Formats: sequence, C-alpha cells, structure tokens
Amino acid sequence: MAQPTGTQEASGGLDVNSNGAQLAVTPEGQTAVMPPAQFRMVLISFLAAGIGLLAGMVAYVLYRLIGLFTNLAFYHRWSTEFLSPRFTHLGPWVIVTPVIGGIIIGIMAKYGTEKIKGHGIPEAMEAVLINRSRIQPRVAILKPISAAIAIGTGGPFGAEGPIIQTGGAFGSLVGQIVHTTAAERKVLLASGAAAGMSATFNTPIAGVILAIELLLFEFKSRSFIPLVIASTLATAIHMRLLGAGPMFAVAAVDFGIPRALPFYLLLGVICGFAAFFFCKSLYWVEDQFEKLPVDPLWWPAIGALGLGIIGYFVPRILGVGYDTIGDILNANLALKLLMVVMIAKAVALVISLGSGTSGGLLAPMFMSSAALGGVYALLMNRLFPSAALAPGAFALVAMGAVFGAASRATFTFIIFAFEITRDYNSVLPLMLVSVIADGVAMLLMPTSSIMTEKLARRGLRIHQDYETDVLRQVAVAETMDPDPPLIPCDMQVGELADRIAKRDPAMCKHQGMLIVDKEGNLEGIITRADVLRSLDRDPAGVMSVLEAGTRDVLVTYPDELLHEAAVTMLRSNIGRLPVVDRNHSRRIVGYLGRPGIMAARLRRLEEEHVLERGWITRFFAE
Repeated sequence: MAQPTGTQEASGGLDVNSNGAQLAVTPEGQTAVMPPAQFRMVLISFLAAGIGLLAGMVAYVLYRLIGLFTNLAFYHRWSTEFLSPRFTHLGPWVIVTPVIGGIIIGIMAKYGTEKIKGHGIPEAMEAVLINRSRIQPRVAILKPISAAIAIGTGGPFGAEGPIIQTGGAFGSLVGQIVHTTAAERKVLLASGAAAGMSATFNTPIAGVILAIELLLFEFKSRSFIPLVIASTLATAIHMRLLGAGPMFAVAAVDFGIPRALPFYLLLGVICGFAAFFFCKSLYWVEDQFEKLPVDPLWWPAIGALGLGIIGYFVPRILGVGYDTIGDILNANLALKLLMVVMIAKAVALVISLGSGTSGGLLAPMFMSSAALGGVYALLMNRLFPSAALAPGAFALVAMGAVFGAASRATFTFIIFAFEITRDYNSVLPLMLVSVIADGVAMLLMPTSSIMTEKLARRGLRIHQDYETDVLRQVAVAETMDPDPPLIPCDMQVGELADRIAKRDPAMCKHQGMLIVDKEGNLEGIITRADVLRSLDRDPAGVMSVLEAGTRDVLVTYPDELLHEAAVTMLRSNIGRLPVVDRNHSRRIVGYLGRPGIMAARLRRLEEEHVLERGWITRFFAE
C-alpha cells in the first residue's frame, strides 16, 4: 500500500504497520489492530478443519436419518439401514406415504424457515451474495431433518444438496461466533459446503472445485487451503464410517476411445438440450405452483401426490436411488426399463422439487441423465451394430455432462464423475461431452443456470466466469500522466483561480494540481474544490495554495500495481494520487487519477473486442 508523506485524516479505512498488522480506522476515528494476514489464514484453516470434521459427522447422521425414515415409512420397522423404498410391499399406500412427508415439510417451511425449501445450493449462494455469508442457525438444524423426512418418505432426491447447505450453515455459524471478516466467513461457509459434498460422495477434489465454482467465485490461497483441509477431513470421516470405496461400484468398461468419439460428440449435444430441459421445466413447475389458490403449506403435499402416483407404477424412482444409478452404470437394465426410469425420474423430480419441498438435485439428475446415456448407447448399437458402444460408459459420461451443463459447474462434474469411478480412461470422453453440453446450454441459457435462475428472478445477477483483475496486472507507470500540473507553493489561490477560469491547459488537465517547492519536490496537493472553498472564506484569493490545499498527501509509486493504488484511493475517499520516486518520496514522477485507473479497463475491453488485422490479410493484399 502507498504510504503517506505525513498523517492524513480519513473517514475510515485500513493501513498496514511495520510488522504487517492491519490498522482498521472506524468512522468514529477509533483504531483496531488486526493480526497479520498469515495469522488469519492459519486461524481460518484451523476453523475449517473443525468444520470439515463436523460436516463429515452431519453427513453420516443425515445418511442414517434417511435410512431411519425410509424404514419407518415403507417397512414399518426401526432401523437406520440405508435401503431403497422400491422393495416395499405397501401397495397403493405408496401413493399416500410421500404425501404425509410433504405435509410435514410444508409445516416446517411455514413455521420453521422457508430456507429449507429447494435443493440448498442456490440458498447458500444467496447467503454469500446478499447476506454477507450469514445463515440462520435454524437452517443448520431444520434443513437436514426436512431432507431426511422428504427422502425417507419417498422423495426422489439426493442428500448432497441439503448437506451442502447444512455444511455451509455450520461454516457460517462458526464465522458468526468468532470475529471474522465477511470474506473469511465466506471461506468458512464454502469450506462447510465442500466438506458436505465430499462427505456425501467420497469425492474430495470435486467438493473443493464445487465450492470454488458455485460459492466463492475466486481462486486464492486464503480460500483454497481451508477448502482442501475441510474437504480432506470430511472425506476421512466418510471413509471411517461408511467405507473407503467409491459411492458407486462400477465394473471396468470400454470407453471406446478413439473409435467412439463421433458418438460422444452427438451425446454432448443431447446432454446440453437435456440440461436446458431440466432447468426450464423445473422453474416452469414452480411457476405453476405459485398460481395455485391454496396456502403454500400444501404445495409439497400436492407435489408428493404426483410423486406417489408415479412411484406406484415405477418404484425405482422413489428415494435417493443410488442402487438404481449403480445398476445403470453397470448396464444391468434393459432398454425399455432405462427409458421408463429416464422419463419417470425426471418428471417426478420437477414435480416434487418444483412444489417447494426439501431435497438434493444431484442424485435424481444423475439417475435420469445416466439412463439417458445408457438409452443413447443401446439405440446407437441397434442402428450401428459394429459400434459396440458400452452403455455403462455413456451413462457415466452423460451423468456428469448434464448436471455440469445445467449448473455451469462443468469442471466440477468432470472431476466428480471421474472420482466416483476412479477410472482414468473416463477422462477424455467426460471432458469432450461435458464441454459440448456446456456450450449448448450456454447458447440456450446465456444468462442463468439451474443454480442461478431462482436468484436471477430475485434480481441477483451472478457472474460465474473467472478472469484475472486487470488492475493486478498493470503498473502505475503504464497509465499515469508523466507530465502532471505543477504549481509553486507560494502561488496565491486567486491567481490559480484565474488560470483555471482562462482554461489554462495545464490547470484544466486534472481535478488536482501538485504543489511543489523551489526544487520541484512535492509539498502538497490542491483540488478545484479546495479552490472554491478557499474563495468562499477569502474572496480576495490572497491565501497561498499550500494553505488552501492538503499538505499530508498519500502517494503511489510507478512500480506499484494499479490495484494497490486504487485501494488507497477508495479507502481514503480520494480521486487522485501523486506518483513519486520510491527512493525519494518527494520527487514527483507522475500523476494518477481516476482516468488512469479506467485506462487499464479500457485496454482490457480493447483486447477482448477490437479485431486486429491478421498477417494473412496483408499477404493477400500484396
């Protein structure tokens, strides 16, 4: 940060003392000493470790709660064994069971908190964007319970969305209990979310990347280190309590590279359209429920009734369905059953989740999109018998591609699909199909995704692209004015006002003028506003510019980055900085104003949008 030549009165801001500690100046003028950034990162990392362990335990408890409610609802026994509702012998009562769960969820949402509605990730994103990463404590308790009830009574959801939101809630609570900045609290929230994802699926790398792509929107050491620590410890808890193997036991399959590449290209396009369908159909159903002339308390029950009817005819769509996903990935289902599962699971998902109940989005979309990939491979084998495509390979690739495109977290789900199989041969088709699907989805949904559509409807626009801040790449010397306006310290304000009034080019060049002594060294700075205030007090204008201006001046250096200079200007609420020699703090080498800061932005815009003439054009011109 630029150092002042003297002392400066400010309405608030930060400075750094000699040992690296930050001095925070409050609007009341009080100064609080913050520990060095390195110490803060160590502290946040320790907190993230505790959050990771806690999220791992919460994921295990949620896993067992789902098993308990499933056994109570469909098998009428007390057990926490995790199993599918599709083996129940309830008959027509299968239709009623989800309705009971829907009524309970409606009551919890109305009298507890509406934050339990939905699949969890948009709610966590909203907390980061508009609530300074603060999540209510009740969400951490009610979200997993509501999800366990919804899934345990047959809801076609996964546990991952709720545990991501719950992990994020615990991270946020820790950040509210201890003294943290909003940025540190965001890291703790994201650490809890990453830990929840990792503990649910035993996918630590995907958990970290998910938090970066959907919650943090940054890649910095201050956030990456705590994320990895939390994700690693949460995965260790999963391995200790639920086993070290992957979530889905998938037999070795032939991905057919490179002979199957043309078929993967077409699959990518299909997956992009499938992602578009999931997003638009889900929010269309939500809109229809908004139009119902009944209390929102009853919406989850109405959606659950539709689910129950579908589940009566297709029991495989009830509950999480991890066993059915495993069957699809291992090519254990025939073509007709795959098609039924693909359609029925998608319809059940959008009806149930669109009604405002609680549950995760990943597992049901994985099932439907994996069935899509399997159906595609089997149909291609019928059309082109010599292709010999492996349905399990195409199911796996489609599973990662559809959700990655729908959520705009393509990299996350490339890694996720790889981690759940741990087959390196899956990487090439996963990458190809996923990016094609993402490109198609971007063309069809240029401004939103299945994660951000709800937020966009509330007026929150989320920029999910990553790019380096140009202000961190350009030095002050590149955009400063090397010939700043200089005035002697004994000049009278009246004379300066006359020169400004006569539009002297040197005096009209900038809002501020640098005051120098006889040797040309910096003595102060005066702005046009200072001139007007001085003339109000002294209409004759006999006061010197040094008396009317500011002697205690913040400065910047030619080798300093524009980002650091801009931070100094923002924190001190000033619009200009003298540029001085770093070895001689009074020797002026330039002037940096707001136009100098914006010049760097203009350069980036030109780099992105201005077409430059290629050498091939010159070749043909000759």
